[in-house]
Amino acid sequence: MPVSVVTVGVLAIIVIFVAINSVRIVKEWERGVLLRLGRFHSVKGPGVRIVWPIIDTLYIRDLRIVTMDVPKQEMMTTDNVPVTVDAVVYFQVVNAEYSQIKVENHVRATSLIAQTTLRSVIGQSELDDLLAERDKINQQLQTIIDEQTEPWGVKVTAVEVRDVVLPEGMKRAMARQAEVERERRAKIINAEGEFQAAQKLSDAANIISQHPEALQLRYLQTLTEVAAEHNSTTLFPIPIDLVTPFIKKFTEEQQK
Repeated sequence: MPVSVVTVGVLAIIVIFVAINSVRIVKEWERGVLLRLGRFHSVKGPGVRIVWPIIDTLYIRDLRIVTMDVPKQEMMTTDNVPVTVDAVVYFQVVNAEYSQIKVENHVRATSLIAQTTLRSVIGQSELDDLLAERDKINQQLQTIIDEQTEPWGVKVTAVEVRDVVLPEGMKRAMARQAEVERERRAKIINAEGEFQAAQKLSDAANIISQHPEALQLRYLQTLTEVAAEHNSTTLFPIPIDLVTPFIKKFTEEQQK
């Protein structure tokens, strides 16, 4: 009789132990890939799941977006400029079954694909494109990496080139180039201003030649501007055309 009690007790402990270890909780952002006797059985959603010991194996996959830093890569652009570039990749598991069955470690595999793709794309780009067309480079990286990871059930949502490090000599050369470009633009703007001013002066001269009285009005305006300076003494010539009518009138009166 005591042996029977011990046996029942042991069996009860075994049953409780098996029951406890058979219960698995899958969180809302997780999916469970269930293998039964080594073969894929199903994908379990969130909630309480029963996994039979020895028979079943449940692998948990996180479906949240993963942010992964791509280590700095030293490479040469197509115009023979050495650069050091790093990036950040955003991806998530969209097919839990494939991420478990098709690839051994989907995070490490995505990281290596991102590194090699970054080196390849930057190596086929020119420095000006890398600096000025960053969005185009990012889109190209995302497309290539996503095509590689799609069979693994991994979706690459975004790729961003974070930093481009140039040699000090190249930075100085680019600074000199930018300074020369600014000087060139300043000279062009100055020349255009002189050209427009010359055109306006030419137009004004044509108008004054057709209307001599305009010159007198301009002369009087200049006198007003000079007088506004509060000078103690102001010397200015009187144009003959301004007093000619008075001289004529005086001469006619003398002749009479």
